[in-house]
Amino acid sequence: MRDAIVVRGGWDGHVPVQATELFIPFLRDRGFAVEVHSDLDVYTDAARLAAADLVVQCWSIGTITDAQADGLAEAVRAGTGFAGWHGGIVGAFHHTTYHQLTGGVFVHHPPGFVHHELTVAPDRADHPVVAGIGPVRLHTEKYWVLTDPLNDVLATVTFDTEPADGAGAASGTPWRRAVTFPAVWTRNWGAGRVFVSTVGHKLDDFDVPEVRAITERGLLWAAR
Repeated sequence: MRDAIVVRGGWDGHVPVQATELFIPFLRDRGFAVEVHSDLDVYTDAARLAAADLVVQCWSIGTITDAQADGLAEAVRAGTGFAGWHGGIVGAFHHTTYHQLTGGVFVHHPPGFVHHELTVAPDRADHPVVAGIGPVRLHTEKYWVLTDPLNDVLATVTFDTEPADGAGAASGTPWRRAVTFPAVWTRNWGAGRVFVSTVGHKLDDFDVPEVRAITERGLLWAAR
């Protein structure tokens, strides 16, 4: 039996308890013993992290100490997998070591929920996390992120330009052309694997079969 740690908390707007409960039964069905933590202290428990094959984090708008960030990063470097979605992983903490681990950080999203498309990168269409998944129609937050070029980008979203209104008001998107951002990526951190998806602000995002599949596959891919 493999071992997974779920770390959840922070801002309630990302419903960390309810969101992680969607995936705990899946992990158990795949042979993981699952232990849940509602604080970050486990990140300083080197022996516990070393025994884990996977850490799933859903913790938004929080503060992580140097000791906690270093402990998590070192565990992943040694082989423990790390995975999460949306603000629970890229909107979690402002900390350099943590950002280096995840390979990205949330910066902005347009107000409210917007219709947009998640597009699998053509050169990654055979990756086990996104294999067989075509364009995915979404109505949720669209994340503007800063990311590490060393990420293996599996899927993207595009921010289109918007014309000025009839009164000549400035566009709501100041870019002079459409810009495309990573939305799903994987990366290696030492011997460990990291999976990130920016989709998952609300529970019904995971009712979209492709989103659910990408997330579940990503958890399994990241696990030792």
